[in-house]
Amino acid sequence: MASLPQLVEEDVLRLDEELRGLLAQSRATTALVIDIAGFLISSSGDTRQFDLTTIAALAAGAFMANQTIAGLVQETQFNSLYQQGERFSLFVQAIEDQALLVVIFHADLSVGLVKYYAQPAAQRIFGYLQLARARNPDARLCLSELNLADPRGLFRRKSD
Repeated sequence: MASLPQLVEEDVLRLDEELRGLLAQSRATTALVIDIAGFLISSSGDTRQFDLTTIAALAAGAFMANQTIAGLVQETQFNSLYQQGERFSLFVQAIEDQALLVVIFHADLSVGLVKYYAQPAAQRIFGYLQLARARNPDARLCLSELNLADPRGLFRRKSD
């Protein structure tokens, strides 16, 4: 499983700004960046209406199931997933092998419109993750391996 680069405040601010821009362009309701294991990294939009932690975990699981189906039909991968609902729909776009972009939008919006803006946003987010990785190539963060009982090694004071 791919691990994320170590993210600093500047990285998270970039992700937040990208998500806000995606929402403004696509008129979607909520956007998330999650790691491939389903841990929430960043979110924007109407974040109180939905249980984002659970959506992140389930969206990652659905995406992984989608990848298994890709293998069964002799595809190397499917890079997106679309779930259509009566009130809300969900679009998931792979951000290379590191993360997923999840967009929740009103069902009356066109998935094509959301996809049109989500694909370049995912590419830009990948670029931000690459910049973070280049800053400290040996520092990796695999959220599924965290020891939450002892988080001392995870959090540090921001240096001036």
